[in-house]
Amino acid sequence: MDGNGEELTAQETAPYDRQIRVWGADAQRRLSKSHVLVYGIKGTIAEFCKNIVLAGVGSLTLIDDRVASEESFSSNFLIPLDESVYSGKTLAELCCDSLRDFNPMVRVSVGKGDLSSFDEGFFSEFDVVVVSCSSLSAKKLANEKCRKLSKRVAFYTVDCRDSCGEIFVDLQDYSYSKKKQEETIECHLKYPSFEEALLVPWRELHRRTSKLYFATRVIEKFEEAEGRSSGEVSTADLSGVLKLKKELCTAQSLNESHVPDTLLERLVANTNEFPPVCAIIGGILGQEVIKAISGKGDTLKNFFFFDAFDGKGIVEDISNSNPLK
Repeated sequence: MDGNGEELTAQETAPYDRQIRVWGADAQRRLSKSHVLVYGIKGTIAEFCKNIVLAGVGSLTLIDDRVASEESFSSNFLIPLDESVYSGKTLAELCCDSLRDFNPMVRVSVGKGDLSSFDEGFFSEFDVVVVSCSSLSAKKLANEKCRKLSKRVAFYTVDCRDSCGEIFVDLQDYSYSKKKQEETIECHLKYPSFEEALLVPWRELHRRTSKLYFATRVIEKFEEAEGRSSGEVSTADLSGVLKLKKELCTAQSLNESHVPDTLLERLVANTNEFPPVCAIIGGILGQEVIKAISGKGDTLKNFFFFDAFDGKGIVEDISNSNPLK
């Protein structure tokens, strides 16, 4: 994440001239030397991958062993429509082929395996890890392994259901610089892990905390309790989800109005991603990763929520070290 001091070559500089003018040659150098891992690919991740490949990261490794389905085409523009092209290929392989065409200077490759099976050594090969389409326990475990490394690895999760989306960010101990008027200010942020953030009692959170935060936690807990994969819920599960909501709100001393039944119904009834929301969430995630790699600009801490119904993007700082009262 701190770069290795190498200068950009003329070949590296030419395609990125405009963005170098925006964030500087040093930021571009850091990007060009960075290694990004993406696990789980749907529409939001496709948008994110496009953005960072065009920005010029050093390498991007894709892992998703699932085969393409009809649902995949609804939001993932990286999958070719020609069945003869994608027949027998995994989602990662299909998206890899398309991303290479966006920027031949970026090394895009495919990995295989289950997220929970990767050891710490595997994650040490990357500067940024982005996880999607994974269970609650798998996300916690991957984050924990990244945190045990001697080097800092930026960790993100992203989840998009219907017209709603969530991003979680863990940059551990993160220092960055930003300009204020004519001077450059050095800033420092301490991030909690995914598990630490989720352990913050709901009653300690600000009463205006995004309802999406609570609704997403309810659905994650339901999927975990039922042994489901991420996004593997339907309208038939609504009664069970509402029952669990009531139990969690009671246990957390939270008024049930903070988790509207109508919101849960939306998220359960349609787990497919809404393409315009994919573009927004994927764009925000790409921007955050670029800021984390370059060390320039305010990064969000530590959750971001978006709901197309009201068009609002909300940042929530949820951590034990800084509970919101």
